[in-house]
Amino acid sequence: MAGRTETIMQTKLKIPHDAYVFVGDGRKALFLRNDGDEKFLFLKTEQVFTDANPPTHDQGTERPGRTKNAGAGTTQRSAVEPTDWHHIEEHQFAGRVAEALEKIVRERHVKALVVIAPPRTLADLRHAFHADVKARVIAEFNKDLTKMPLIEIEQHLQAA
Repeated sequence: MAGRTETIMQTKLKIPHDAYVFVGDGRKALFLRNDGDEKFLFLKTEQVFTDANPPTHDQGTERPGRTKNAGAGTTQRSAVEPTDWHHIEEHQFAGRVAEALEKIVRERHVKALVVIAPPRTLADLRHAFHADVKARVIAEFNKDLTKMPLIEIEQHLQAA
């Protein structure tokens, strides 16, 4: 290929009118709708989900258990890894939010969906999304934008 130059064009993400943008983490989820067009985003909040998820130490009731080590004649004991209730609740929250998003996709005949979430939540959502929802996902972003105002979320999407 000597002497040949190839130009790779990056296509900008185009979010159509009435497309939904999901922004969430393990405790908060925003369902946004593009009231603008592909060129000029104008996100409007359709629904907000929040989860009261206290730290694990506030949710657990007992100390972690202990177990005897296997082996002939040993009397050693080891601690069992404590249950991370906070982490479990974040996974369950992602499942509940995925169900709510499925309902919106079906009821409002959503044609396009953008998903923005941190890595662990994004993985939970991928597992929880119904095939109808997965079929409408046009882009995923591995970011936590839940604490940002809508204008900054729009800027992130327009820069993508």
